[in-house]
Amino acid sequence: MALLDKLPRHLFTRRGWGMLAAGAFTLAAAQVMGRRDLLTLALLLLVLPLVSLAGVRLIKPRFRVYREFNPSPVETSAPATVHLAVARTDPGSGRVAMEERLPAQFGVAPAFRFPSRSATGGTSRYEYHLTSRQRGQFRIGPVTAEFTDPFGLSLHRQAIDGGDVLTVTPAAVVLPATGLAGARGNDGVTATRVRANPSDDDVMTREYRHGDPMRRVHWAATARHGSLMVRQEESVTTPEATIILDHRSGAFGGGPGTSMPGLPSQEGHAPATSDTFEWSVVAAMSVSAHLAERNYSLRLLDTGGEPAFLHSPSSPEPGAEEYSGTSGLQSIAESLAAIHLSRPPHPRRDGMLRDIEARNPERRGAPGARTPAGTEQGPPAFDDHLMDKLSAHRMRGPLIAVLGRISAEEAAALAPAAAYGTNAFAILSVDRPAEFQDVLEVLRQGGWRAVAAAPAAQLATAWGPFDQDVTLPVAPASEVRRGAGVVT
Repeated sequence: MALLDKLPRHLFTRRGWGMLAAGAFTLAAAQVMGRRDLLTLALLLLVLPLVSLAGVRLIKPRFRVYREFNPSPVETSAPATVHLAVARTDPGSGRVAMEERLPAQFGVAPAFRFPSRSATGGTSRYEYHLTSRQRGQFRIGPVTAEFTDPFGLSLHRQAIDGGDVLTVTPAAVVLPATGLAGARGNDGVTATRVRANPSDDDVMTREYRHGDPMRRVHWAATARHGSLMVRQEESVTTPEATIILDHRSGAFGGGPGTSMPGLPSQEGHAPATSDTFEWSVVAAMSVSAHLAERNYSLRLLDTGGEPAFLHSPSSPEPGAEEYSGTSGLQSIAESLAAIHLSRPPHPRRDGMLRDIEARNPERRGAPGARTPAGTEQGPPAFDDHLMDKLSAHRMRGPLIAVLGRISAEEAAALAPAAAYGTNAFAILSVDRPAEFQDVLEVLRQGGWRAVAAAPAAQLATAWGPFDQDVTLPVAPASEVRRGAGVVT
């Protein structure tokens, strides 16, 4: 019996291997004894398992699988219930052993028998639970079924569905209330000038801005000016906040050795991440939830002024910049689920691109110019494109930057952006916060309230220094809270 257990199980069962062994022994005996009847028996014992194997490989039962996650998506460390329904679509019968394939981080794969004892209408239903401590997108499934022939001699295992993707979003941390609203009230709204019984002649108007509701369009003023004009007699306006999310590989030290679990990226490689980047992702999620609960509409940009989730494989709307309400916060959470560090440009490819531009000056920056595959680069950090985006929403609300390692030169480029927000906050996620005093000082001189935090620091602790009156002087650069891993 011990010898049979060592034989491969993906071809024959123990019964099948035993029959093949008996056939081989009988064939040898027929040769020695010269008995034709033993030869006939030997051939039967050898052929029957082989015919059974061909049968289960050629004639496979057909199934339909339905899989549902609740909730979907799910937050990290929160349980998700998987509801699985399997139905047979051919007239076959018999019991089948099945198993749900799972990524290694979810533990032991659940196994079950089809049909189940509680099967109704030809459909068997199963339920199990999953919990992930890491964000990302994970392939759950496929269901693999192990088929056997009616004699129980041969086996064949195959996937009967393609699996489904479970999205695990970062969980938000509750942040303490701060004075980020500036002149706005605690309810997240601010009063505007109200005119008593304004008429069509004396109503105050201004140019239409992206996001203004069409019900506020003043058509008479629009006809006079030749461009859309809106009324300003509304009593309250929706507050806005802009979040700059840094996901450059050079800012967080991500590399081939620090990859995210789950599905590969569109390029086929494992998405890169790092401890500092994971901390910043949780920070971005927490700040977004903190502001959304206070009725803020949100704009999320990267360090080049592009949509922050333009390259996130889990983003429902990669090109979107503005989010509002519960649905907007949910979209942000899904987008953050699989966002990863952008790969640094390849020096050799950069040289190729510069050579092409040197030989063809007219193609440099041309709208329709094509570049060799792989030479595309993202926009430079904190350049005019980002400043133009921030200027378009000048003084409409706070500005929050969630950054990695930045140099003093980059800090000097970002510092003037503080003038575009009612308040400006910067959080640097770095391994050694004490080494970034000069960077923090440059940002503070530009009007930012800035802190640096290590991945081991509590996010609420890092957010705490922002809870101060904007007229108060910032803390001196030498104030370091080493126990919490936060430099203020």
